[in-house]
Amino acid sequence: MKPGVVVTVLVAVAAAAVLGGRALAGKRVAAVVAERGELVQTVVSTGRVISPAKVEIGSLVVGTVAEIEVREGERVKRDQVLARLRDEEQRAAYEQARAALLEAEARLAQLAKLSGPVAEQNLRQAEANLQLAEEEYRRTKNLFDRGFFSQATLDKAERDLANARAARASAVAQSLTNQPKGADYALAVARREQAKAAADVARAKLDYTVIRAPADGIVLQRLVERGDVVQPGKLMYELAVAGDTQVVLNVDEKNLGLLAEGQRAEVVADAYPGKPFGAQVFYIAPGVDAQRGTVEVKLRVPEPPPFARADMTVSAEIVAGRHADTVILESAAIRDAASKAPWVLVARDGRAVRQPVTLGMRGAGRTEIVDGLTDGDFVIPATEAAVAEGARVRVDAAPKAKKPVVKGPDIFK
Repeated sequence: MKPGVVVTVLVAVAAAAVLGGRALAGKRVAAVVAERGELVQTVVSTGRVISPAKVEIGSLVVGTVAEIEVREGERVKRDQVLARLRDEEQRAAYEQARAALLEAEARLAQLAKLSGPVAEQNLRQAEANLQLAEEEYRRTKNLFDRGFFSQATLDKAERDLANARAARASAVAQSLTNQPKGADYALAVARREQAKAAADVARAKLDYTVIRAPADGIVLQRLVERGDVVQPGKLMYELAVAGDTQVVLNVDEKNLGLLAEGQRAEVVADAYPGKPFGAQVFYIAPGVDAQRGTVEVKLRVPEPPPFARADMTVSAEIVAGRHADTVILESAAIRDAASKAPWVLVARDGRAVRQPVTLGMRGAGRTEIVDGLTDGDFVIPATEAAVAEGARVRVDAAPKAKKPVVKGPDIFK
């Protein structure tokens, strides 16, 4: 045989050996590795920052704005002055009512300190005069009976006695009416209370010209300027009442079973993506919005950042579960994951083996394998559709290097 032919035969034999070896070794396939580690299950949703309450502040009287004390965005305290209205008319009415009250109080004091004692003195004088008139009548009657006085003298003594009795009765009535339970005193007290009520009304109307904050908070809107005419019902200010800052979310109803009160969350404002802050679930609505298929969830922010403002758009990631040491697999490698019998194709002893698995908690792109796999198993993903069960395979994969974990501030402390 010629040397050239021999070389050709040897090359052919070698190629056949290589191809045969590869056929016996199986098809080269990509695989993912089941790894042991921590899996965090989260629910992500968008929402807004809200305040516990918003208060709309207006005027209770018709008036003209005289002064503006605060602007939008300012923090105010309870009873702090926000604006003032012109108050000339209300102030004059209050001064008039106050003068009427002083007059009524003076009249009552006069009864207590002057009229009462004078009436009491007049009563004592009338009783003394009555006693003298009675004694004079008895003496005159005795002398008339003995013939010393005429009938005219006796009649005069009787008239004097009757006048003394009438004077005493009048003094008694005057004394009683000036006492605390008397009519004049009661009338004076009633007039004083009436004047006091009128003064209180006038004072209240004067106070209405000063617009004050009903609670601590932040001014969201100011809708008046100096010189504007306001009337009852017109909105002047909108105030966000100070209190626990909250975040309201509309979470997809499919995640309702994962949510529970007390769960922690990380919130990020769209305007400040690099400054997350902690929150906690405290309210889950009892009903579902049928039109949107969402459920309202509220988070409490115990330490809100300075930049948090009402109606600010945020994204929240609620931690629904955390398993620290479990077998984790990429979700894309699990077949029939939504069925009652999920399974995976495992590269085992050079062949593709069907392996039933029990699924646990699901995270972002990764799923917990409760049973069926161990740490380090090579799983052929569903993308390798040409690989049949029992086929010979060669795994073309190695455990992926774990990405470095960049830890930020612990927002859950």
